[in-house]
Amino acid sequence: MAKFPVTPAIRQLRQEKVEFDNHLYEYEEKGGTKVSARELQVDEYAVIKTLVMEDERKQPLIVLMHGNQQVSTKKLARDLSLKTITPCTPEVAEKHTGYQVGGTSPFGTRKTLPIYAEKTIFDLSRIYINGGKRGFLVSLTSQELMRVLQPVLIEVAIDNH
Repeated sequence: MAKFPVTPAIRQLRQEKVEFDNHLYEYEEKGGTKVSARELQVDEYAVIKTLVMEDERKQPLIVLMHGNQQVSTKKLARDLSLKTITPCTPEVAEKHTGYQVGGTSPFGTRKTLPIYAEKTIFDLSRIYINGGKRGFLVSLTSQELMRVLQPVLIEVAIDNH
């Protein structure tokens, strides 16, 4: 049986009594959700990426987005009444979350960050999201994601096509 990592994300999920499944896969540098979706044989739309961004005052925030979609940072900034929102550098993202980029989970972050989630994520019954380590996803219901993280719902997706 595969040994699954016990990350801060897994500790939080257990503490919150979330029912989830562990999924390990072969991590590929710069492969992103396309690789994890292919490896786990799930729709990339159901693989949720955890993006660490910051506003013009360098205040960090997390955006949860479908794997096959991009975030319109312009629309997000406008919706939040901010001037700009930009992705953090890997070093800054790691400092805020405690996770290596490619292994960032919205659960168990080093600092409590505001979390925004694309509204349509909650139309899915089951989602796949990073478990806090490269090559490691957890699957859970979108209702559990909502219950534990209580994200602010946004509509800022851009299709990758």
